[in-house]
Amino acid sequence: MAEAEAIKEEHPDEISLKTQIADGSKGQMKDDGTYYESYGGTELMSNALTERLPKDLLDEFNIIKSRVRTISQEKENILWLHDLASDPENAHLKDAELRKRFSRLVFVSDWQWQQFNMMYGINWSESFILKNAIEPILLSTNTNGTWNKDKNVIRIIYHTTPHRGLNIAVAGIKALWENGYKDKIHFDVYSSFEAYGWPKRDEPFQEIFDEIKKHEGMTYHGFKPNAVVREALAKSHIFAYPSIWQETSCIAAIEAMSAGCQVVCPNYGALPETTGGLATMYHWNENLQFHANVFANFLKGAIDNHNSEDMLSKLHFAKQWADNCYNWDIRANQWTGMLNGLKELRKSQPVANDG
Repeated sequence: MAEAEAIKEEHPDEISLKTQIADGSKGQMKDDGTYYESYGGTELMSNALTERLPKDLLDEFNIIKSRVRTISQEKENILWLHDLASDPENAHLKDAELRKRFSRLVFVSDWQWQQFNMMYGINWSESFILKNAIEPILLSTNTNGTWNKDKNVIRIIYHTTPHRGLNIAVAGIKALWENGYKDKIHFDVYSSFEAYGWPKRDEPFQEIFDEIKKHEGMTYHGFKPNAVVREALAKSHIFAYPSIWQETSCIAAIEAMSAGCQVVCPNYGALPETTGGLATMYHWNENLQFHANVFANFLKGAIDNHNSEDMLSKLHFAKQWADNCYNWDIRANQWTGMLNGLKELRKSQPVANDG
């Protein structure tokens, strides 16, 4: 049984990080709720939607991403929520009258909608659930149909911000490295708050970044654009994600599945829904040390079984599922249908008589 080294009892709060940035760096947030110089999931989804929907259709709506700064008086407002219900930015939604400012509230998962429903009493009639989407990752294949990935070394990847569980991932990798897996695994880390345009937020994590840099079996890549991370995923075997953050979706997991990676993660937040029961999943625990030990053992099992016929068959199925369930072509059509439906609904409503 693998046992991880001692974990510091830290549970960084992403909500407070975003609040600090918003309050302390005026001008970093756009009127639509996204951030300048940010390559986070919200910005990736916003840019992808803009690229895929007809401009004349988008121009008829004011689509706000999570953080409300400007309400249009000329266009219908849609609030596209990516964050947790507990984020203070969402407190205004408890007022049913204020919610009437929005033609629809759009959520990225059923789990997320349920949280908002329980906290604020959001009704189905006010809502739409449109999940995140990706461009499927193309994988190089051999003549026999297998993926062209390294057969000798299992490449493990972590490609999200450091506060979401990087310390647990590093502890798990070290435990395995020191117990017979030295020549079997390599750990690639793509992790930095620079992804959100907040490089100063990396300072509390420099110690663990330095630890990764010094370790023979690990490589710290820092922040890299999404295209580079997708190329790395295509060469990787396992996405190690011992999450301590409640994901409302998790684009990192979706892209990992599309890249044919085994996802090792807890049943926390929306991760069970996002991965469709196809992840190597364990029960989450509030105690970080217990979490780290459980993760290390599930990761060990994932490595040991990765090249088995059953696992490879499962990973092929998981890729097909992710590529279809989270395909941008499908999602763009759903967005188009929703917006056109709102236009028709607006036409059918009687015009108010001011006289």
